[in-house]
Amino acid sequence: MSVTTRTTRTARLTLTAATAALALGLSACGGGDGGAGGADSEDPIPVGIIADLTGATGDVGTPYNEGMLAYIEHVNAEGGVEGRELEPMSNDYAYEVPQAEDLYRRYLNEGAVVIQGWGTGDTEALHSRVAEDEVPFMSGSFAESLTDPEESPYNFVVAPTYSDQMRVALNWIHEDSGSQGDVAVFHHDSPFGQAPVADGQAWIEEQGYGLGYESYAMPTGQQNYVGLLSQAQQQGAKYIVIQNVASPAAQVAKDIAAQGLDMTIVCLNWCANELFITTAGEEAAEGHLLIQPFAPVTAEKPGHEVIVEYLEEQGESAEDKSTSWVQGWYVMHVMTEGIRHALQNNDELTGPAIRESLETMGPIDTGGVVGGGEVEFSPESHRGTSGTGIYRAEGGQMVEVQENAQP
Repeated sequence: MSVTTRTTRTARLTLTAATAALALGLSACGGGDGGAGGADSEDPIPVGIIADLTGATGDVGTPYNEGMLAYIEHVNAEGGVEGRELEPMSNDYAYEVPQAEDLYRRYLNEGAVVIQGWGTGDTEALHSRVAEDEVPFMSGSFAESLTDPEESPYNFVVAPTYSDQMRVALNWIHEDSGSQGDVAVFHHDSPFGQAPVADGQAWIEEQGYGLGYESYAMPTGQQNYVGLLSQAQQQGAKYIVIQNVASPAAQVAKDIAAQGLDMTIVCLNWCANELFITTAGEEAAEGHLLIQPFAPVTAEKPGHEVIVEYLEEQGESAEDKSTSWVQGWYVMHVMTEGIRHALQNNDELTGPAIRESLETMGPIDTGGVVGGGEVEFSPESHRGTSGTGIYRAEGGQMVEVQENAQP
């Protein structure tokens, strides 16, 4: 299923951009051989967005996509980027790698100068092509492999990697347990789920933590996870680190509560959100830990003010927007600042120019929302930040335990 979220104006401007690209005979307008105009151009700036709205991670992919599109609408209403509108091309790929690859090719043919992707599997599958085409690429994947410019020169990771989040989780478990607890890692059965597992084991060994550590793939479509919990019990696990989205993590919390198990969940990024709490229910979610690099609106960071103002203008409330929505907003913000910097330097708006801007422009302020508040890349590292917030589910809310926790 392909869900196009463009407005009539968006479709018209995208067609204009595509026609211009075809007239120039360019197959990848974002690459080093072409561009979307320099600082004097008034043409819209095409942005390709690969979204999961109906696939395995659609519960968090949908609000992420909505936040990204809301940011673009906000920027355009404020006069665009140096007077030029961002032109979103957003479609559902249903968490299917071949569909992501098809959308990627389509967006380049339509003149996209940057791409916003989603999953780890598709982002890793595309990274070599992205490098060849010289198209700056961000996504909802925070896999550590994407931060090395030698391997992925056009991929940029805005938040702490899944591996950094795992390290922070294990640091907390080490302190909380006196390094006496066993850890079971429940993960999505995909590259996304597996991304931090080996690095977690390596971290325990490197730090000399006396923690047991086993990993378990979470089959999709399960009615419950009693079987996995039984295996974790046999292991002696007191802590369940979950690298998955909110719905299955919430089911694990329900199963722990139903069986009266003495286990603490530590959710990484994509289940560390309000949806986990509301789906599990306040009682079942109570006391579980959430490793979340993007501060929820309830944390009331300075960077949330622009979101609150935008939503009030739309007749909406920020309280109704999840952390995943905030993530989409701020990932798009970081990419947009790279585009803005390139235009301010009077560069031709090409992939290499935007990459250079992201690598050299210095810290991008997020008002305390992302990591320690700033995102900064360099030619040596495309890891935007390593800091993350730690939250606990208390009374149905995400309550901040620590800000800017570092591995």
